[in-house]
Amino acid sequence: MLYKNEQSNLLEISQYRYSLQDVPDPNLYREIYPFSEVPKIPFNHRHVPIQMPKHIWLTDTTFRDGQQSRAPYTVDQIVHLFSLLSKLGGENGIIRQSEFFVYSEKDREAVRRCQELGLRFPEITTWIRANKRDFELVRDIGIEETGILVSCSDYHIFKKLGMTRSQAMQHYLKIVGEALDAGLRPRCHLEDITRADFYGFVVPFVNALTELSEQAGIPVKIRMCDTMGLGVNYSGVALPRSVPGIVYGLHHYAQVPSELLEWHGHNDFYKAVSNAGAAWLYGASAVNCSLLGIGERTGNIPLEAMVMEYASLRGSLDGMHPEVITEIAEYYEKELHYNVPPMTPFVGENFNVTRAGIHADGMMKDAEIYNIFDTEAILNRPANVSVSATSGLAGIAFWINNHYNLTGDHMVTKQSPLVEEAKEIIDRLYADGRTTVMSTEELETLIEELTAGHFTRPKG
Repeated sequence: MLYKNEQSNLLEISQYRYSLQDVPDPNLYREIYPFSEVPKIPFNHRHVPIQMPKHIWLTDTTFRDGQQSRAPYTVDQIVHLFSLLSKLGGENGIIRQSEFFVYSEKDREAVRRCQELGLRFPEITTWIRANKRDFELVRDIGIEETGILVSCSDYHIFKKLGMTRSQAMQHYLKIVGEALDAGLRPRCHLEDITRADFYGFVVPFVNALTELSEQAGIPVKIRMCDTMGLGVNYSGVALPRSVPGIVYGLHHYAQVPSELLEWHGHNDFYKAVSNAGAAWLYGASAVNCSLLGIGERTGNIPLEAMVMEYASLRGSLDGMHPEVITEIAEYYEKELHYNVPPMTPFVGENFNVTRAGIHADGMMKDAEIYNIFDTEAILNRPANVSVSATSGLAGIAFWINNHYNLTGDHMVTKQSPLVEEAKEIIDRLYADGRTTVMSTEELETLIEELTAGHFTRPKG
């Protein structure tokens, strides 16, 4: 049967409608996931088209998934971080939603306090237990969308729930129906989708969800949860590991519009960011992230990374304020006492710090040579160098100029007596067996001594 596809504007043959395959035994994809070995990446050389949605955005799970792997935030901390999320996302709401627990009175107080801020973005959504009481609770506190766990792999259906596929599907549909009856927008979390039978369970289940949505006149969002970080974004990879295949398949075979498709990934195999970017490219409007990537096990998709990925793919920040990323990192370090690994991109103490003297020499000539972009303008983080045995004259000169904000004729060079004297002293320290980088306090003391107090510690 021919029909006109309103998205491609082409006549297409209507797709085969997949039916639930109610198998007697679980399909655990043992050839791909042997458990006793590293998971394998199979290829079938099937390629799907890139179809970037007109609008893409980020959603946040800092106060849900992010709280499952660290000490819970206080209410005040949640309110402050929520405000920073809004500031970072900008007036266009590129950070569109933020997800909260509402189990305890403390959880609900945090929701109320954030609601009282009166911010348009991010919209507050919830993640709750799938029962009628919780649906009514969420509705009564003024939340319009809630997440519902609908595990979709046979690992979960057979092993965790002790159900068959048809039993699980009917159970899930009943729960989603109750949410719709309560007037809520359900966000169905398809847990463990990268180990699920895509055509035997996922597509027929999502088709059934679409029917419920149409009957109720309420959209149902599909969150594709790469729970174990097993997704792969290489072209031609076979399901169930193919991120392009999953996104395209739900878009094409289950007719889920881009604005209702959301990717939620984990970083177990270092693929969280690249998989999220692929989800955007192949048709999902939303990617779900957490601040600093804090989340279960290896963490979620770092929100700050996807701010940069957004700007790279779109050619614009579209009103986002990336300098807030530095505020967020400083808040985690100083107020939450969270140790951000120093080499973490965009937020780590040393992400734009060089130690090699030859690099510092290039930085003195032009920071663009060894800095990824103007980190001072974009992130309010000027490029810097650390001083060690390999810094050389250039590294010491760069550190002095940068630390004391010297410009024009006041700048020191590799030929300056101060720099040469400092290098002699520093070289002796390392010749005597020192192995650690010079601290800021040590360097400040050294420069003060060599200049008889002419250079003093900068304020602030």
